[in-house]
Amino acid sequence: MKEFEIIQRYLAFDSGNRKDVITGIGDDCALLRVPRGQRLAVSMDTLIGGVHFLADSPARDIAHKAVAVNLSDLSAAGAEPAWLTLSLSMPEFNEKWLQDFHIGLKNIVEFFGVQIVGGDTCKGPMSITIQAHGFVPENVFHRRSGAKAGDLICVTGDIGDAALGLKVAQKELELETLHAESLLRKYFTPNPRIAAGIALRGKASAVIDISDGLLADVNHISQQSGVGALIRWEKVPLSPAARQVTNEKMLQQSVLTGGDDYELCFTIDEDDFESTFHALETVGTACIPIGRLTGKPGVRVLHNKQELELESLGYQHF
Repeated sequence: MKEFEIIQRYLAFDSGNRKDVITGIGDDCALLRVPRGQRLAVSMDTLIGGVHFLADSPARDIAHKAVAVNLSDLSAAGAEPAWLTLSLSMPEFNEKWLQDFHIGLKNIVEFFGVQIVGGDTCKGPMSITIQAHGFVPENVFHRRSGAKAGDLICVTGDIGDAALGLKVAQKELELETLHAESLLRKYFTPNPRIAAGIALRGKASAVIDISDGLLADVNHISQQSGVGALIRWEKVPLSPAARQVTNEKMLQQSVLTGGDDYELCFTIDEDDFESTFHALETVGTACIPIGRLTGKPGVRVLHNKQELELESLGYQHF
C-alpha cells in the first residue's frame, strides 16, 4: 500500500472535524484558525519502539499513549487541545497492526475532541512523533518558573503505577491479577489531565506533567524557579495496587523516579489550597500536597524524618 493510501485509510478521520480547521489533511500544509483572545500552545514528543514502549505492545495502546503524552504537555500549560500532526515510521506495511493503531488513535482523538490535520509516513525503525496544538487564554499560561519558596507541592493522583506496570509487563513484578491489571492499564494507557490543567488556571504558580519521574520533574520546577524542594515520602499518594509491592526499594524507585504517570505536579500558595482543592474536585481530580518548596537548593526526600539517599532523580536519554 502506498504512503498516501495509508494516511487516508488509517490516519485521517471523517468524523469530528473542527470548525477552526480551514484545510486539514490533503494539502502540503494545514490552514488553521486561532480564536481571538487565545494563544497557541505547541508541544511535540517522539515515542520509539523498544525505548518508550515494548516491542510487543498492542498497537491500540501505542496509539493511545502517543497522543496522551502530547496532550499531557498541553494540560501542564493549562491549554485546551485542538489539533495534532503525526509522523509514523514503521519497518514494513502491516495491515493488522495499522488497523489496530487506527482504532486506538480514533478513540482518543474523538474522546478529547482533537483533529489530526497533517503528518507523514515513512519506512524505517518503529517510531511515532506527534505535535500537539492547543489554545490558552492570554496571561494564564502555566510555566515552570513561577514558583516561590513556601509554596506547596501538589499532585493530581497516585504516583508510581506506570513504572510498576512496566515491571509487571517485563515479568519483574508479580501481583494478584486485579492489581497487576490496574498497573498495566496505567502504563499502557495513561490519561492526560486536561480538565485539571484548565482548572488550575490562575491558581498554580508552576505546573509540570510527571513524565520523567516525580523528583526529576519537581527538580525542573525548582531549578527554573530558583528554589529548592522537600518531598515527604509518606505524603506521596499510592494506589491500592502499589501498596501491594513488598520490595521497598523497587517501590520507592518506581514512585520517585519511575515516570510515565502523566499526573500533574503543581505548586500553589498555601493560602490558595482550599480554593484549588475545590476547583480540582469539580473536575473529578485530586489535589494532594506532598511537600513544600524551600530556599535550600536541590530536591530532598524525607522518610521517617530521615533524608533518603537518591541515586538519580529520574529518567534521562543521554
